Amino acid sequence: MNKVILMGRLTRDPEIRYSAGDNAMAIARYTLAVDRRFRRDGNDQQSADFIGCVAFGRSAEFAEKYLRQGTKIVVTGRIQTGSYTNRDGQKVYTTDVVVEDQEFAESKAASAENSMMRQPSPMASSPMPSPSQASAGDGFMNIPDGIDEELPFN
Repeated sequence: MNKVILMGRLTRDPEIRYSAGDNAMAIARYTLAVDRRFRRDGNDQQSADFIGCVAFGRSAEFAEKYLRQGTKIVVTGRIQTGSYTNRDGQKVYTTDVVVEDQEFAESKAASAENSMMRQPSPMASSPMPSPSQASAGDGFMNIPDGIDEELPFN
């Protein structure tokens, strides 16, 4: 059985090409950064694997329309290996995940918030508001200080 399930973020926008011929088919290539579960050598830095993915047809058209750098997705597919000879006459071996299914792994709002955190902005220098100062627009109700006695759980 050859089945792969990955969750990661796109390292850049998908690269889209169309096959030649009467029935041109979309082909999308992108790389997923997949966090490793464990850190090596006691290093606190998170490490990732960068896995090449290729999608065909409707999946490629979906990638072209909706996927962007930083988007967190779940990909289901299969591993495919191959080889070719490059211009220098050297044999190059390839390993890709052929995408069978791809889905968003976070909400659009979370994705937008995450992309905002990666881009420097004038607001980045201002301190984050404390939880009691957070706006009601974040979807959470503010709980006043000193209400601990009234909560039904501890």
